[in-house]
Amino acid sequence: MAKGRFITLEGGEGAGKSTQVTLLVEALARRGIEAIATREVGGCAGAEDIRRLWLGKEHGFWDTMTELMLIMAARREHLVKTIWPALERGAWVISDRFVDSTRAYQGIGQGLGLAVVDEAYRLIAGEFKPDLTFILDLPVESGLARMRARATETDRFEQQDTAFHETLRKAYLDLAAAEPQRFKVVNATATPAEVSQQLDVFLDVLFYTLPA
Repeated sequence: MAKGRFITLEGGEGAGKSTQVTLLVEALARRGIEAIATREVGGCAGAEDIRRLWLGKEHGFWDTMTELMLIMAARREHLVKTIWPALERGAWVISDRFVDSTRAYQGIGQGLGLAVVDEAYRLIAGEFKPDLTFILDLPVESGLARMRARATETDRFEQQDTAFHETLRKAYLDLAAAEPQRFKVVNATATPAEVSQQLDVFLDVLFYTLPA
């Protein structure tokens, strides 16, 4: 049996990643492919415990390097308990965020540097990486307005100022430009249905370009 594929969705706050994860799983089901939806930080029991520990403290409580270690510990659990077993049985895994979020947020936004984040990632995952990563891109003010409209409790990153989120947006676009074969930048200002149609086009290409 062929291994499954690993697709990740990245982008700033309010870009609609969670919605598109659900729609991608549905799109794959229509193609007769088993797919699971997951998220980071989280995705299995141990990783969700770490998520609660990490996000349960106010901004500034954790040293940035400590945050990185917590996130990587959760990611290792996620890989071992959820992602790798699903791929081995031939299922596709669709994740709301993965290591590129850490590269953008902690590596660039919080100043640790990509080299530090990438080395920590290699320790827990080796050379493993997503087959395809969508960057859902939209202006920062539009994304933050969407978050405010949801009227839910904000987390530490949603509370950051506009300049921080502008830095993150540029970080994601720079990551995509550096690795265009893996990253696909999608206009997230469109309706959820229109964004889903854009992703569907890339899914069709994926069927013909990835090795069996």
